[in-house]
Amino acid sequence: MLSRIAESLFWIGRYLERADGTARILDVHLQLLLEDPWIDEDTACRSLISLMGGEANPDVQLTRKDVLALLAVDRDNSASIAYSLSSARENARRAREIISTELWECLNTTHARMPRRVAGDKAHEFFRWVRERTALAIGVTETSTSHDDAWLFFSLGRTIERADMTARLLATRSLTEASGPSWTTILRSCGAFEAYLRSYRGMPSARNAAEFLLLDRLFPRSVMFSLSRAEEYLVALDPTSSRLGVREEAQRVLGQIRAELEFRPISEIISDLPGHMEEFQVATASASEAIRQRYFPTSAVPVWIGENS
Repeated sequence: MLSRIAESLFWIGRYLERADGTARILDVHLQLLLEDPWIDEDTACRSLISLMGGEANPDVQLTRKDVLALLAVDRDNSASIAYSLSSARENARRAREIISTELWECLNTTHARMPRRVAGDKAHEFFRWVRERTALAIGVTETSTSHDDAWLFFSLGRTIERADMTARLLATRSLTEASGPSWTTILRSCGAFEAYLRSYRGMPSARNAAEFLLLDRLFPRSVMFSLSRAEEYLVALDPTSSRLGVREEAQRVLGQIRAELEFRPISEIISDLPGHMEEFQVATASASEAIRQRYFPTSAVPVWIGENS
């Protein structure tokens, strides 16, 4: 497969997951502001923008409306939902000879229907629409694409981005004081609340909710599940084995992240959850760069604000 095609498929997967994950994080953030009227809105908004890798004007008081404008519909901000959906469509155009007609039509329609502004009382409805459109695009790919190298690159991009976005979602705990309802909100935003209840049979606690989203091997949005799948896809793309251990740098980095999560006590992770999640995001950026150098060495690097920080 041509490296430009492989790269386009990789970034289609990443941008779809990025749009979905950003919608989930913004939904959580805005709900937290509504739940707790004592939260300082300006501070919380600045924390969220910083978490997503952006910068805000220090001389302006920020509101929920500003966050929506910057991270939802701003087509020039590489951390926004609109930018991610537009970039997914552009990469699909470059790989038009490989992707299915159904996927192209889905991405094209989503791009065309992306609003220029979102009212505050329509924010939840907009985030739900984004989640539905990204789920449709992923579902179309799963059911209309042969599970060959093209699918592997698409899925590899998705799993790496999903792990990163789940880590960012967990880092939103630093925006407010710990409380049960906030963990419930986070689990619901991941579509994990019912799965969590079946596993733990009780209301969420900080330890159990973080453990579930980080370490559960069966839940598709957990960090551990995503990392394991990414490693499997890398092995499938280069199945040659070595008696001297792992040869590929990306596989080595992902394996180190997985081992760090797997063997470090959960209490130690929770004690500094934002710090550990920031380290994790740096590691996933390193893995993404290793994949680029291995499979797309001549291409320019698509950069999300703050991705390499």
